[in-house]
Amino acid sequence: MNVRESNVERAVPEGVSPEAATTWPPRQLIDSFLGSFDFSAVAEDAHVDPEQARAFRDVLGRFASGVTVVTAMTGEGPMGMTCQSFSSVSLQPPLVLFVPAHTSRAWPAIRATGHFTVNLLASNQEELSNQFAAKGVDKFAGVPWSPAPSTGAPRLDGSLAWIDCTIHAVHEAGDHDVVLGRVQAMVHGEAEMPLLFFRSAYHRLAE
Repeated sequence: MNVRESNVERAVPEGVSPEAATTWPPRQLIDSFLGSFDFSAVAEDAHVDPEQARAFRDVLGRFASGVTVVTAMTGEGPMGMTCQSFSSVSLQPPLVLFVPAHTSRAWPAIRATGHFTVNLLASNQEELSNQFAAKGVDKFAGVPWSPAPSTGAPRLDGSLAWIDCTIHAVHEAGDHDVVLGRVQAMVHGEAEMPLLFFRSAYHRLAE
């Protein structure tokens, strides 16, 4: 079953066009961006209001952002993960951050290398985003890339830009880690339009 077919089978919320489901990314990608809540389990915890937990996810889903793939060259070969939680932090020193979940399989391997590259995805790289969010597959299968000169981390061809970093600090934050990267090199590509993520779906800017 391909991504589009699996998306269409999901329940479409009342008031939303059935065709909207065709733009939804895989479930695991949405969960990695917004967190995966088991509301039945939350209800059993007297300290957590399940309605507040649902509202948290719904409200945060209205924050539009770009989409990235964070990569590194590990002892097992190239490693990568799709990540929406990315931001610039500081100009002096030059710092950026991304926020991987503790459940991420790629993040421990990336952390061990001490470096990473942030690939800012272009508007035509939706399938690349899905591929790097999938589990149990060769994420680099059929993906052209070149090693970053400063770190050796994969720079994915066709991306908007590449930001090569060494890990500056890691701070635990709930069920995620906040990873600060010190920028070692950066370059922009030829693509000009970004891939966007808003309300659990991909979007593109009108040209």
